[in-house]
Amino acid sequence: MSGQSQRLNVVPTVTVLGVVKARLVGATRGHALLKKKSDALTMQFRQILKKIVSTKESMGTIMKSSSFALTEAKYVAGENVKHVVLENVHSASLKVRSRTENVAGVKLPKFEYFTEGETKNDLTGLARGGQQVQACRGAYVKAIEVLVELASLQTSFLTLDDAIKTTNRRVNALENVVKPRLENTISYIKGELDELEREDFFRLKKIQGYKKREMERQVAAAKHFAEEQVVGKVSMQKGISMNAAHNLLTTTAKDEDIIF
Repeated sequence: MSGQSQRLNVVPTVTVLGVVKARLVGATRGHALLKKKSDALTMQFRQILKKIVSTKESMGTIMKSSSFALTEAKYVAGENVKHVVLENVHSASLKVRSRTENVAGVKLPKFEYFTEGETKNDLTGLARGGQQVQACRGAYVKAIEVLVELASLQTSFLTLDDAIKTTNRRVNALENVVKPRLENTISYIKGELDELEREDFFRLKKIQGYKKREMERQVAAAKHFAEEQVVGKVSMQKGISMNAAHNLLTTTAKDEDIIF
Protein backbone atom coordinates (compact mmCIF):
# COMPACT_ATOMS: atom_id res chain seq x y z
CA MET A 1 0.00 0.00 0.00
CA SER A 2 1.42 3.34 -1.01
CA GLY A 3 1.91 6.27 1.32
CA GLN A 4 -0.73 8.25 -0.57
CA SER A 5 -3.42 5.70 0.31
CA GLN A 6 -2.25 5.50 3.94
CA ARG A 7 -3.23 9.03 4.87
CA LEU A 8 -6.49 10.75 5.57
CA ASN A 9 -8.19 12.94 3.00
CA VAL A 10 -8.04 16.25 4.90
CA VAL A 11 -7.53 19.94 4.22
CA PRO A 12 -3.94 20.89 5.15
CA THR A 13 -4.53 23.58 7.78
CA VAL A 14 -3.06 24.28 11.21
CA THR A 15 -6.36 23.41 12.90
CA VAL A 16 -6.58 20.05 11.18
CA LEU A 17 -2.93 19.40 12.08
CA GLY A 18 -3.74 19.90 15.77
CA VAL A 19 -6.75 17.58 15.52
CA VAL A 20 -4.74 14.85 13.79
CA LYS A 21 -1.94 15.15 16.35
CA ALA A 22 -4.48 14.75 19.16
CA ARG A 23 -5.87 11.67 17.43
CA LEU A 24 -2.36 10.24 17.12
CA VAL A 25 -1.75 10.78 20.85
CA GLY A 26 -5.02 9.02 21.64
CA ALA A 27 -4.19 6.15 19.28
CA THR A 28 -0.75 5.76 20.88
CA ARG A 29 -2.21 5.62 24.39
CA GLY A 30 -4.94 3.23 23.28
CA HIS A 31 -2.35 0.98 21.63
CA ALA A 32 -0.27 0.88 24.83
CA LEU A 33 -3.31 0.08 26.99
CA LEU A 34 -4.57 -2.63 24.63
CA LYS A 35 -1.07 -4.13 24.49
CA LYS A 36 -0.98 -4.34 28.29
CA LYS A 37 -4.47 -5.82 28.30
CA SER A 38 -3.44 -8.42 25.74
CA ASP A 39 -0.39 -9.37 27.82
CA ALA A 40 -2.49 -9.71 30.98
CA LEU A 41 -5.10 -11.83 29.20
CA THR A 42 -2.41 -14.02 27.65
CA MET A 43 -0.83 -14.61 31.06
CA GLN A 44 -4.22 -15.55 32.53
CA PHE A 45 -4.90 -17.73 29.49
CA ARG A 46 -1.72 -19.73 30.06
CA GLN A 47 -2.47 -20.18 33.75
CA ILE A 48 -5.95 -21.49 32.97
CA LEU A 49 -4.49 -23.82 30.34
CA LYS A 50 -2.12 -25.32 32.92
CA LYS A 51 -5.02 -25.78 35.35
CA ILE A 52 -7.10 -27.47 32.64
CA VAL A 53 -4.31 -29.94 31.88
CA SER A 54 -3.81 -30.82 35.54
CA THR A 55 -7.58 -31.05 36.16
CA LYS A 56 -8.08 -33.38 33.21
CA GLU A 57 -5.26 -35.60 34.43
CA SER A 58 -6.80 -35.83 37.89
CA MET A 59 -10.27 -36.29 36.37
CA GLY A 60 -9.16 -39.53 34.72
CA THR A 61 -8.11 -41.00 38.05
CA ILE A 62 -11.24 -39.78 39.87
CA MET A 63 -13.63 -41.04 37.16
CA LYS A 64 -11.87 -44.44 37.20
CA SER A 65 -12.20 -44.72 40.98
CA SER A 66 -15.86 -43.63 40.90
CA SER A 67 -16.70 -46.19 38.22
CA PHE A 68 -14.97 -48.87 40.26
CA ALA A 69 -16.91 -47.76 43.37
CA LEU A 70 -20.17 -48.05 41.41
CA THR A 71 -19.22 -51.55 40.34
CA GLU A 72 -18.50 -52.50 43.94
CA ALA A 73 -21.85 -51.08 45.08
CA LYS A 74 -23.73 -53.01 42.42
CA TYR A 75 -21.88 -56.16 43.30
CA VAL A 76 -22.65 -55.88 47.00
CA ALA A 77 -26.11 -54.26 46.97
CA GLY A 78 -27.42 -55.83 43.77
CA GLU A 79 -28.33 -54.49 40.37
CA ASN A 80 -31.48 -52.80 41.69
CA VAL A 81 -29.48 -50.39 43.86
CA LYS A 82 -30.24 -47.57 41.41
CA HIS A 83 -33.98 -47.75 42.05
CA VAL A 84 -33.46 -47.88 45.81
CA VAL A 85 -31.26 -44.74 45.70
CA LEU A 86 -33.76 -42.83 43.56
CA GLU A 87 -36.56 -43.67 45.98
CA ASN A 88 -34.56 -42.33 48.94
CA VAL A 89 -33.37 -39.09 47.28
CA HIS A 90 -35.84 -36.17 47.30
CA SER A 91 -33.63 -33.17 46.45
CA ALA A 92 -30.08 -32.56 45.29
CA SER A 93 -27.61 -31.93 48.07
CA LEU A 94 -24.84 -30.72 45.74
CA LYS A 95 -25.71 -27.70 43.60
CA VAL A 96 -23.87 -25.38 41.21
CA ARG A 97 -24.00 -21.58 41.02
CA SER A 98 -22.31 -19.15 38.65
CA ARG A 99 -20.56 -15.84 39.12
CA THR A 100 -18.34 -13.58 37.04
CA GLU A 101 -14.72 -12.57 37.58
CA ASN A 102 -13.27 -9.44 36.00
CA VAL A 103 -9.83 -9.93 34.45
CA ALA A 104 -8.47 -6.85 32.61
CA GLY A 105 -11.97 -5.74 31.67
CA VAL A 106 -13.09 -9.20 30.53
CA LYS A 107 -15.84 -10.90 32.54
CA LEU A 108 -15.02 -14.58 32.97
CA PRO A 109 -17.81 -16.96 34.06
CA LYS A 110 -17.01 -19.06 37.12
CA PHE A 111 -18.95 -22.09 38.35
CA GLU A 112 -18.93 -23.09 41.99
CA TYR A 113 -20.44 -26.11 43.73
CA PHE A 114 -22.01 -25.87 47.18
CA THR A 115 -23.92 -28.09 49.57
CA GLU A 116 -27.38 -26.86 50.53
CA GLY A 117 -28.21 -27.85 54.07
CA GLU A 118 -26.97 -30.92 55.85
CA THR A 119 -26.41 -34.10 53.92
CA LYS A 120 -28.69 -36.79 55.29
CA ASN A 121 -27.65 -40.40 55.27
CA ASP A 122 -30.76 -41.68 53.50
CA LEU A 123 -29.19 -45.00 52.61
CA THR A 124 -28.39 -46.06 56.17
CA GLY A 125 -31.36 -48.40 56.41
CA LEU A 126 -30.45 -50.49 53.42
CA ALA A 127 -30.40 -54.19 54.11
CA ARG A 128 -27.00 -54.61 52.50
CA GLY A 129 -24.30 -52.63 50.72
CA GLY A 130 -24.86 -49.41 52.63
CA GLN A 131 -21.16 -48.76 53.15
CA GLN A 132 -20.30 -49.38 49.50
CA VAL A 133 -23.16 -47.14 48.34
CA GLN A 134 -21.95 -44.33 50.58
CA ALA A 135 -18.41 -44.80 49.25
CA CYS A 136 -19.79 -44.70 45.70
CA ARG A 137 -21.67 -41.52 46.54
CA GLY A 138 -18.51 -39.89 47.91
CA ALA A 139 -16.53 -40.89 44.82
CA TYR A 140 -19.14 -39.40 42.50
CA VAL A 141 -19.31 -36.21 44.59
CA LYS A 142 -15.59 -35.77 44.01
CA ALA A 143 -16.14 -36.45 40.29
CA ILE A 144 -18.86 -33.78 40.18
CA GLU A 145 -16.58 -31.29 41.91
CA VAL A 146 -13.84 -31.92 39.36
CA LEU A 147 -16.32 -31.67 36.46
CA VAL A 148 -17.66 -28.35 37.77
CA GLU A 149 -14.12 -26.99 38.10
CA LEU A 150 -13.24 -28.23 34.62
CA ALA A 151 -16.40 -26.67 33.14
CA SER A 152 -15.53 -23.36 34.79
CA LEU A 153 -11.96 -23.49 33.47
CA GLN A 154 -12.97 -24.43 29.93
CA THR A 155 -15.65 -21.72 29.79
CA SER A 156 -13.13 -19.13 30.99
CA PHE A 157 -10.63 -20.54 28.49
CA LEU A 158 -12.98 -20.04 25.54
CA THR A 159 -14.02 -16.58 26.73
CA LEU A 160 -10.39 -15.52 27.12
CA ASP A 161 -9.55 -16.94 23.70
CA ASP A 162 -12.20 -14.77 22.03
CA ALA A 163 -11.16 -11.71 24.08
CA ILE A 164 -7.47 -12.17 23.20
CA LYS A 165 -8.27 -12.52 19.48
CA THR A 166 -10.40 -9.35 19.54
CA THR A 167 -7.77 -7.41 21.51
CA ASN A 168 -4.94 -8.54 19.22
CA ARG A 169 -6.94 -7.48 16.16
CA ARG A 170 -7.40 -4.04 17.67
CA VAL A 171 -3.71 -3.82 18.60
CA ASN A 172 -2.66 -4.80 15.07
CA ALA A 173 -5.12 -2.35 13.54
CA LEU A 174 -3.80 0.52 15.66
CA GLU A 175 -0.17 -0.44 15.08
CA ASN A 176 -0.28 -1.20 11.35
CA VAL A 177 -3.17 0.92 10.02
CA VAL A 178 -4.34 3.76 12.26
CA LYS A 179 -1.02 5.08 13.59
CA PRO A 180 0.85 4.96 10.20
CA ARG A 181 -2.11 6.66 8.51
CA LEU A 182 -2.17 9.46 11.10
CA GLU A 183 1.62 9.86 10.93
CA ASN A 184 1.52 10.07 7.12
CA THR A 185 -1.31 12.60 7.38
CA ILE A 186 0.74 14.75 9.78
CA SER A 187 3.75 14.60 7.43
CA TYR A 188 1.53 15.55 4.48
CA ILE A 189 -0.02 18.51 6.34
CA LYS A 190 3.40 19.76 7.50
CA GLY A 191 4.76 19.53 3.95
CA GLU A 192 1.78 21.44 2.56
CA LEU A 193 2.06 24.11 5.27
CA ASP A 194 5.77 24.54 4.55
CA GLU A 195 4.98 24.89 0.85
CA LEU A 196 2.32 27.49 1.62
CA GLU A 197 4.79 29.36 3.82
CA ARG A 198 7.36 29.41 1.02
CA GLU A 199 4.72 30.67 -1.40
CA ASP A 200 3.72 33.44 1.02
CA PHE A 201 7.38 34.45 1.46
CA PHE A 202 7.90 34.59 -2.31
CA ARG A 203 4.68 36.57 -2.71
CA LEU A 204 5.77 39.08 -0.05
CA LYS A 205 9.17 39.49 -1.75
CA LYS A 206 7.48 40.16 -5.06
CA ILE A 207 5.10 42.69 -3.49
CA GLN A 208 7.98 44.39 -1.68
CA GLY A 209 9.94 44.65 -4.93
CA TYR A 210 6.90 46.05 -6.73
CA LYS A 211 6.33 48.65 -3.99
CA LYS A 212 9.99 49.66 -4.10
CA ARG A 213 9.91 50.16 -7.88
CA GLU A 214 6.66 52.09 -7.60
CA MET A 215 8.15 54.36 -4.94
CA GLU A 216 11.25 54.99 -7.04
CA ARG A 217 9.03 55.80 -10.00
CA GLN A 218 7.01 58.25 -7.93
CA VAL A 219 10.17 59.88 -6.58
CA ALA A 220 11.56 60.21 -10.08
CA ALA A 221 8.28 61.64 -11.32
CA ALA A 222 8.18 64.15 -8.44
CA LYS A 223 11.79 65.14 -9.12
CA HIS A 224 11.05 65.57 -12.83
CA PHE A 225 7.97 67.65 -12.02
CA ALA A 226 10.01 69.88 -9.68
CA GLU A 227 12.68 70.33 -12.31
CA GLU A 228 10.04 71.25 -14.90
CA GLN A 229 8.62 73.81 -12.50
CA VAL A 230 12.06 75.37 -11.95
CA VAL A 231 12.80 75.35 -15.71
CA GLY A 232 9.46 77.05 -16.42
CA LYS A 233 10.10 79.68 -13.79
CA VAL A 234 13.62 80.46 -15.14
CA SER A 235 12.26 80.57 -18.68
CA MET A 236 9.68 83.17 -17.70
CA GLN A 237 12.18 85.25 -15.71
CA LYS A 238 14.90 85.19 -18.37
CA GLY A 239 12.54 85.35 -21.31
CA ILE A 240 14.14 82.35 -22.96
CA SER A 241 12.81 79.07 -24.25
CA MET A 242 12.31 75.97 -22.09
CA ASN A 243 15.25 74.16 -23.68
CA ALA A 244 17.56 77.10 -23.14
CA ALA A 245 16.42 77.39 -19.53
CA HIS A 246 17.01 73.69 -19.04
CA ASN A 247 20.51 73.94 -20.57
CA LEU A 248 21.23 76.96 -18.38
CA LEU A 249 20.26 75.10 -15.22
CA THR A 250 22.29 72.06 -16.26
CA THR A 251 25.39 74.20 -16.91
CA THR A 252 24.94 76.00 -13.58
CA ALA A 253 24.67 72.73 -11.73
CA LYS A 254 27.84 71.42 -13.39
CA ASP A 255 29.75 74.62 -12.51
CA GLU A 256 28.65 74.33 -8.91
CA ASP A 257 29.83 70.73 -8.79
CA ILE A 258 33.22 71.75 -10.22
CA ILE A 259 33.59 74.61 -7.72
CA PHE A 260 32.60 72.34 -4.90
